[in-house]
Amino acid sequence: MKLVKAMAAARLVALLLLAPAALAPALARDGVDVGENSAFTKLVSAEQIEQSAVMQYRQTLQQAAQQRALAPENNPQLQRLRAIAKRIIPHAVAWNPRARDWKWEVNLIGSKQINAWCMPGGKIAFYTGILDQLQLTDDEVATVMGHEIAHALREHARARMGKTMAARGAVEIGAAIFGLGNIGRTAADMGRQLLTLKFSRDDETEADLVGLELAARAGYDPRAGISLWKKMSAANKGAPPQWMSTHPAGVNRIAEIERSLPKVMPLYERAKRG
Repeated sequence: MKLVKAMAAARLVALLLLAPAALAPALARDGVDVGENSAFTKLVSAEQIEQSAVMQYRQTLQQAAQQRALAPENNPQLQRLRAIAKRIIPHAVAWNPRARDWKWEVNLIGSKQINAWCMPGGKIAFYTGILDQLQLTDDEVATVMGHEIAHALREHARARMGKTMAARGAVEIGAAIFGLGNIGRTAADMGRQLLTLKFSRDDETEADLVGLELAARAGYDPRAGISLWKKMSAANKGAPPQWMSTHPAGVNRIAEIERSLPKVMPLYERAKRG
């Protein structure tokens, strides 16, 4: 019986691996053009990964607080971040229905790192280094925040973990899906992976596009993506910063943003009128 179930799991993995991305239906909507979320997300529980994200987020904030690096509620930069997030978050549900029930949080951590991230479940953190060293405008902050939120909405972490599971072999996938055994993935381990996970360049490009749209719909100028990447390149002498080590090169990224502007500028102009 176990062999039969494992073979069934193998067939499932094969279907996921062989399904061409080109067959994924495009979203029938204005704005940027992307397909559905990766089929590999089906191999990992959304609830489990979001619970793990909450645990890791709490641990990160606790460590920051112990080091007196967690910004207090009255911090002007934190209030600024939360005000920008408040305008962006309402547009998230269109990209992922689960976002409606996420307990969104935004916090600021004192660090020289040029860093920001959004974990599954809407857990956002900015480091003071990205704000101070790059002197980001509100439009540029919205571009960064939209990009990070897009990773969570498009479930890139869940998909990457699903691909890792698939690579381990169909029998182990069968064990996870059909309850044939324990593959040893604890919530704590998953949480740690979320902080260290590096996305593919395709994921990063997709997050750029979705992030531009989120910012534009919230009334932030998507052209800020160009100025942001010029600042990034200058700060890192042409090399991507640590938090974007797998991202496309800055010049390629700017070119992609410029190609996408005709799709998102009308959204920005509509939001400004609105």
